[in-house]
Amino acid sequence: MPKPKGKDPTQTAPSAAPSISLKELAAHLGLSSATVSLVINRSPGAKSIPPATQERVRAAAQELNYRPNLMARSLRQKRSFTVGVVVPEVSEGYAALVLSGIEDHLLQEGYFYFVVSHRHRGDLIEEYPTLLQQRAVEGIIAVDTALSGGNAIPMVGISGHAQIPGVTNVVLDHNLAAHLALEHLRKAGHARIALIKGQDFSSDTEIRWRAMLGVAKELGIHVPEALTIQLDGDSPSPEVGYMVTRRLLERGEPFTALLAFNDISAIGAIQALRESGRRVPADVSVIGFDDIQSAAYQNPGLTTVRQPLRQMGVIAAETLLARINSARPGECPAEIVVKPELIVRGTTASASPVIQ
Repeated sequence: MPKPKGKDPTQTAPSAAPSISLKELAAHLGLSSATVSLVINRSPGAKSIPPATQERVRAAAQELNYRPNLMARSLRQKRSFTVGVVVPEVSEGYAALVLSGIEDHLLQEGYFYFVVSHRHRGDLIEEYPTLLQQRAVEGIIAVDTALSGGNAIPMVGISGHAQIPGVTNVVLDHNLAAHLALEHLRKAGHARIALIKGQDFSSDTEIRWRAMLGVAKELGIHVPEALTIQLDGDSPSPEVGYMVTRRLLERGEPFTALLAFNDISAIGAIQALRESGRRVPADVSVIGFDDIQSAAYQNPGLTTVRQPLRQMGVIAAETLLARINSARPGECPAEIVVKPELIVRGTTASASPVIQ
């Protein structure tokens, strides 16, 4: 009778390569244990060590299977080296690009992080800071999420506009953004411009809306109420822009350009315009906002106001760690303003006669 197939209990699995100690790794490299520790733990003091030496340490650590005892490090220094990141949702677009910048800097500095999404639920927005603190995070970055006062740990808000003691807000210059978009359209001869306002729950909605209306007035661009409409629903898909643009078109008010709240809604708006028989940009020019990764690969490529989202994530992470590690966190700035940039692609062109 044939033997049943399976693992032979007399055979032993190959053992993993044995790990070495920090002291042994340092001796192998001919460096002090302190130097190796600074590099392995990505401590601030490692910046004084030549990059070539740092690379040599990391390569040897990988080759010799050195594994730092992170738990021992945390217990020794009474630190968790962990932060929390709160976002509305995780999908292609705004939050994903911001997260990439946050992640890059935290990994470089040797920090771990938790990401939680609240889907605009007020109860979760209120509870998450406490829940994260219970998991020993040393600070929190809130992305497009309203913060409240009375926080026991350092916090940084991205697109947060409330002035809260102990919180640094990383924000865009929305007035400059409005100038970039509307001046581009005015110079192209557009006078009938439709505006799509963001959802009520977005931190940037009101400040950007006021900036757009203020700059339009300054430039002599009349924006009738019939050419303004607001996004609704919390879907992160282009559908929200598609639906409001269809409603806008049903009003019968002619326009030659459309300025959307973000790139996702602009992509949906373009689909609605095409279904109505309007060509982009021959009949209607469209400008988005954010410059998400897929914006350049639309057909045609989407003209948009670029927020430096990845840079904003890096700045937020740098600022949070500065607050965590500073003996005087009160000296950290209350606000850091970043500049937008207009990226002109194929969805804008000179104005043509309006289509009724």
